[in-house]
Amino acid sequence: MADKYLCIHGHFYQPPREDPWLDMIFPEGSAAPFRHWNERICRESYGPLAWARRTGGKGIFDIVNCYEWMSFNVGPTLFRWIERSEQELYGRLLEADAASIKRWGHGNAIAQIYHHVIMPLASETDKKAEVAWAAADFEARFKRRPEGMWLSETACDTASLEALAAEGILFTLLAPRQAEAVAEIGSSEWVSVDEGSLNIKEPYLVELPSGRSISVFFYDGGLSQAVAFEGLLRNGEDYWNKLSGASAPGLLSIGTDGETYGHHFEFGEMALAYVLAQAREGRDGISLLNYGTYLAEHPPTRKVKIRENSSWSCYHGVERWRSDCGCCTGGHPGWNQKWRKPLREGLDTIKTLMDGHYFNLGEKVFVDPLEALTDYGAVLGGLVSEDDFFKKHFKVSKESQEADTGWKLLSMQKWALSSFASCGWFFDDLARLEPVNNMGFALRAMEIARDTGLIGLEDKFLSIAGEARSNEERYGTGTDLWHSRIKIQSETPGSLIAQALVRLYVEDVFPLSGETGRIEWPGVSVVIRTGDNSMVMYRGEADIRWNLETEVRTYDWKWSRGERVMAGSLDISGPGNYTETFSLSDISWKKRQSLSLAWVDRVAGNAWNTRILNSGCGPRLFIGFEDYQTSQTWAPKWREVWEGLAWHFVFFDDKVSDDLIDFLREVGRNHPEADYLVERISMKLCVMFDEEYISAKHISMAVERAGAIGLPLDLWTVQNCYWKKVQNGNGDPEISRALGFDL
Repeated sequence: MADKYLCIHGHFYQPPREDPWLDMIFPEGSAAPFRHWNERICRESYGPLAWARRTGGKGIFDIVNCYEWMSFNVGPTLFRWIERSEQELYGRLLEADAASIKRWGHGNAIAQIYHHVIMPLASETDKKAEVAWAAADFEARFKRRPEGMWLSETACDTASLEALAAEGILFTLLAPRQAEAVAEIGSSEWVSVDEGSLNIKEPYLVELPSGRSISVFFYDGGLSQAVAFEGLLRNGEDYWNKLSGASAPGLLSIGTDGETYGHHFEFGEMALAYVLAQAREGRDGISLLNYGTYLAEHPPTRKVKIRENSSWSCYHGVERWRSDCGCCTGGHPGWNQKWRKPLREGLDTIKTLMDGHYFNLGEKVFVDPLEALTDYGAVLGGLVSEDDFFKKHFKVSKESQEADTGWKLLSMQKWALSSFASCGWFFDDLARLEPVNNMGFALRAMEIARDTGLIGLEDKFLSIAGEARSNEERYGTGTDLWHSRIKIQSETPGSLIAQALVRLYVEDVFPLSGETGRIEWPGVSVVIRTGDNSMVMYRGEADIRWNLETEVRTYDWKWSRGERVMAGSLDISGPGNYTETFSLSDISWKKRQSLSLAWVDRVAGNAWNTRILNSGCGPRLFIGFEDYQTSQTWAPKWREVWEGLAWHFVFFDDKVSDDLIDFLREVGRNHPEADYLVERISMKLCVMFDEEYISAKHISMAVERAGAIGLPLDLWTVQNCYWKKVQNGNGDPEISRALGFDL
């Protein structure tokens, strides 16, 4: 029986990116050409790990779901987006955990602190909520309670471990430098340790003041560093040799960030798949195992004292998230991070005030305000319905104003906690996307607090955080940034109606006079009713309903159109003598970008359909060249229909001239629509795999023809689609060869 075990852990996390008013992710320019960073990292890292290639001299011989063979945690805010937007990946993650339970009796998946807050810097109430919400989210997805939980940045103190143990968490992972001393269980003779002397291949017990205990695994610091920063993923065999050389009786644990595989090191998932395969085969006497199984089979024999307020990514403890300690991402000589302190203190101050407001007002609404807050994560994760939660925790009638207040108080806490996501302090400047997002969450929490009777938070926050200063002069102070980039994100009746009107217009579903149109975001819905319209003036009514409220508010609107669709102004009037004039040019950048993408998606799709439908006979009408002819007659016009010609050549026409093939290949080299055509062909091929009347010859012909005219198909996507057929026993040798498989 093996006595050398390996467990590679992947930490998969993205900070909360949802707009806190509309509750969806809007475009982030720095992630282009993808819409936002969740989408980009998913395509570059998280997805490839679920479909990692094993290749030989003749092609792909296996596609591995790495999650099935490694330990992993997925942050709840990221998991929520994956569930909504990447359902195949979501399924692979759940399948991986289920398979590991079947194999080893314990699952590969562990939970993660809900908003990735730095736990030693959080209040006792926030610690309790973050752990409970994380456990509920995990249970809703994996249908079991989590055994382990990842601490954000492995930031740790005794109180944080108490919060984990109180929730029933059995173990967590730490960096080796976070151990201070070890002793035999039952002994009081402590021996000081450091990163070099600690035996990381065994779990340790932490005995807590409450009488509870929790186990800790320590990962190999040097090897984990080599994976992250020293290029160890560039060669699978080199990676394996390093791991094999470091192995010894016990469990060798490696801690890695999910972005390392692909985003930081292209094809890093292939190196990981290779290493996992070696261990699956028992090479060098090493076997794979996850933490839960190892802990059950090898309970701790020694205990450990942790270094209080320590972490894996700051040599100064947890100072990276509250001071100018010197830890930064680098690349900006002369910059400082003095802005961290006022940002932290400003957010701490208003959170304390909001907590007091929550408990004071909550006493009138909830049976037990703390219990309601702690259990609210079950609603967020879908583990408990809003109706059941209400019956258990509210002591007011469902239709009352107090009930609306209760839901708002809980939402206030959610967004306030979001404002403490660790990335807000991790990087180098106040004006980066992450601190800006955190302040946006704080603004939303302040607005909800104001709606429930707590005023003055914004002034209080700016009196502290306003003193922060960006390293870039153009952004100025925290106050300057607040007014230039934070406040403009806030939604009003005018901004919501403006976005709804433009969205209906760009999607070509704008209601005619007397008709109705509806736009829904996860956080709010807007129903537009139009009246008598002219070429320069539209008017009508709009119903707005926030998901936090049962009340629907109706507003009258007049849109004075400008020359451009996102121009002109809206005059709004509504309940309580409300009036507002909103200029459409004041829609924030990311929301204007979202509207523009809606237009591009519709127009590109319509244009594509038109070009394809009108080009069906094109390949057969492309007459071959006469003697001594070197270019096509009216070549510029033929170039205009290149996409349709290429599409029908790839999929339909059996007999075409060599001159057409040469023409399609030549024009396609620098054609602006080539990428879009490749995407469409790849999508079509995936659909064809599920169409029984399509022959293998037809599919392989399409792949070969795309190659003949120089189209670089997105084979990663097509191969993944085909792999499902292979696993179901429906592979075909001809298609396999065409797609680069050696099966």
